[in-house]
Amino acid sequence: MTTERIEHMCGGTGFVTIQRILSAEEMKGKCGLYAKVTIGPGSSLGYHEHHGESEIYFILSGQGEYNDNGTLRPIKQGDRTITVHGTGHGLANIGNEDLVFMALIIKD
Repeated sequence: MTTERIEHMCGGTGFVTIQRILSAEEMKGKCGLYAKVTIGPGSSLGYHEHHGESEIYFILSGQGEYNDNGTLRPIKQGDRTITVHGTGHGLANIGNEDLVFMALIIKD
């Protein structure tokens, strides 16, 4: 597993930490990402679109505001999101604790 800290990910605020669970070789071209992602309080992952792939988030802890292709909605532990090819999303931590989730990008 590898961990990286990305400043202003996709134009967001603060930083995001990504702990990659599987390497590119292990995913064999079927997935673009399988990782545990942490967004600290006051930070966000900026809005971005997906093309040729879909992304799923499963929220492990914390609370956030999810931008679902332009519609904002609250998310919390146990929620899941799905962003399909041709649509976009973003996620902001609106709580006082880390927002932690699993992210899976599946190639179409």
